[in-house]
Amino acid sequence: MKQNDKLFVRTENQTGKCIVYIGGELDLESAVQMRAVMSPLIELTDRELVLNLRELRYVDSTGIGILVSVLKARHAKEAPFSVEAVPPHIRKLFDMTGITPFLLKQA
Repeated sequence: MKQNDKLFVRTENQTGKCIVYIGGELDLESAVQMRAVMSPLIELTDRELVLNLRELRYVDSTGIGILVSVLKARHAKEAPFSVEAVPPHIRKLFDMTGITPFLLKQA
């Protein structure tokens, strides 16, 4: 688990997928940490990459940008990617920015 005062990230490998649990605040201050965690995981094209946002309290435009960049990178590699357990207040931001259909399987 990688952690600072604002963001915590834990990965769990399961058969056919890698789940990344993200909690705290995903913003400009935590962007470098988040990119460092996600960069090698984007390359795991032999399994689905799932981001679990259940514990995410806050995301700003920088954090949304990171999620979109992961989506684009996975799409370019034709590798499965999804986001799950999105808290209602984060889902509202996804809806307002128009990214919900691209991130959530059952959007």
